[in-house]
Amino acid sequence: MIRYQPDESPPAPLALGLGFQQAALCIAGIVLTPLIVIRAAGLAEDGYLVWAVFAALAISGLTTILQARRLGPVGAGYPLLMGTSGAFIAVSVTALVEGGPGMLATLIFVSALFQFLLAARLSWVRRVITPTVAGTVIMLIAVTVMPIIFDMLADVPEGTSPAGAPVSAAVTLAVVAGLALRASGAMRLWAPVVGLVAGCAVSSFFGMYDVDRVLAADWIGMPLGWPGVGLHFGPEFWALLPAFVFVTLIGAIETVGDSMGVQTVAWRKPRAIDFREVQGAVAADGVGNLLSGLAGTVPNTTYSSSIAITELTGVAARSVGVWIGVVFIVAAFLPKAAAVLLAIPAPVAAAYITVLLAMLFVLGMRMIVRDGADARKAVIVGVSFWVGVGFQNQVIFADQLGGFWGTLLGNGMTTGGLTAMVLTGFLNFTSRRSRRVRTRLDADAVPQVVAFLRTFAEGRRWADEAADRLCAAGEEALHSLLAQHDSDKGSPRDLLLTARSDGHDAELEFVAATGGGNVEDNLLLLSERPEQPEPHELSLRLLRHYASSVHHQQYHGTDIVTVRVGGRGAVLPEDDPIAEDG
Repeated sequence: MIRYQPDESPPAPLALGLGFQQAALCIAGIVLTPLIVIRAAGLAEDGYLVWAVFAALAISGLTTILQARRLGPVGAGYPLLMGTSGAFIAVSVTALVEGGPGMLATLIFVSALFQFLLAARLSWVRRVITPTVAGTVIMLIAVTVMPIIFDMLADVPEGTSPAGAPVSAAVTLAVVAGLALRASGAMRLWAPVVGLVAGCAVSSFFGMYDVDRVLAADWIGMPLGWPGVGLHFGPEFWALLPAFVFVTLIGAIETVGDSMGVQTVAWRKPRAIDFREVQGAVAADGVGNLLSGLAGTVPNTTYSSSIAITELTGVAARSVGVWIGVVFIVAAFLPKAAAVLLAIPAPVAAAYITVLLAMLFVLGMRMIVRDGADARKAVIVGVSFWVGVGFQNQVIFADQLGGFWGTLLGNGMTTGGLTAMVLTGFLNFTSRRSRRVRTRLDADAVPQVVAFLRTFAEGRRWADEAADRLCAAGEEALHSLLAQHDSDKGSPRDLLLTARSDGHDAELEFVAATGGGNVEDNLLLLSERPEQPEPHELSLRLLRHYASSVHHQQYHGTDIVTVRVGGRGAVLPEDDPIAEDG
């Protein structure tokens, strides 16, 4: 149950409390990634490590605020937490060894430009990066992270009582899960904080809370170790650039999945995914990578845990994202504050994160089901998921893969996500050839669209009833799309209509300039309105009657409405003499 939507404002103490607890859980991961990279490259003895950690925290805070508040087309408009990306560990270590911090900064900066390109042209890859692919990636995120979380359950200081870790973890898990299941009102909102406090209190009894770390940390400080940006584009740079671009695009795919996931859980009533907000999330991720390159630290990505926390607490307000960013920035300048968060015992954090990852896994399943889990998508999801699990657990060709590829493909999210994209692309490539027609997006296009669909149905030897239903669905979809554009009387717009067969069904895709509303959202709202339709709702009600499914994807500058029509009574020929490539 969502208590506060993104456009609503919870009380300031609640927003600050939720922001603080999300930051507390993720700050260790933000700090750990540059620490691992720089130590592995043998550069931990100079001031670069201190600077890289400071820059990572500050940039994570700035981009988290940007995701929440948006700046023009940049940002998702949701509380999406940003932090350093573990996917860059292998390539970043290699870049530091080969060319030092300067070359690492340049590689990150240049590869970030490709992320902006993807954000601007996300509609071009819409048939490959689908909700099914994004849902599979989200499920695999849980699979990828859970082994690390299970290892954290036993990560305790030497000399700690054997009962300390299991008791602290059990108390944390029991309090968080118990309150999430049975509590209501304000108590449910504070379930994560209460669980963490209870776990830390129990762990302190066993001497697991690192008080010395807090006491030794400085109150305030800002390091002065900026490594600069290297401008030497030698052979090492060009050899590493493809790998950086590839990993950047993998991170962008994860961001696409996260931004689609948070939209699914952030509203009380179901809404169609707004791909303009997905584009904004990817663009903000690109800003984070660009700043990381300028600062010479490890790149950023979205953290999926923020989705599960949103669903657990029922608070999706943008102010929570702002407070998370503020906590990160304050922690960057106040080492004492960061130490308080970093001192949370690993078993306590692991027990809480287990609840979040379990909810995240189910969210991925829900996205897949909502996208229409037919037999073909079941194959894509099933094969991709288990390929990801196999590579994550190093039971698939582990001996044959080594070095960079072994590290990269050893990540289940990467291999599973790539598998899902390849299978989806293969399904699209091998589908029946399509027909298409271009026209103006206006009322005069209706006869041309109906004639085009009639010819399409006759070419596939559809029965009259099925052909009539196809033409009626196409006509009403066009009327509904026109209704969304009535408010803008600017220059005429073009419409591209593509029709393709899918088994006994037909899929129609209307591509036009962006309008003011969303057809899919309006269809969802029809069930809440009186049965006596308003005049402007007539086309929507007829479309709902004729079509088996309607999806409306809105991008900056582009509207894409996909209508699926059942071909009951169709007679499919062995050869289709009319079909032609678009």
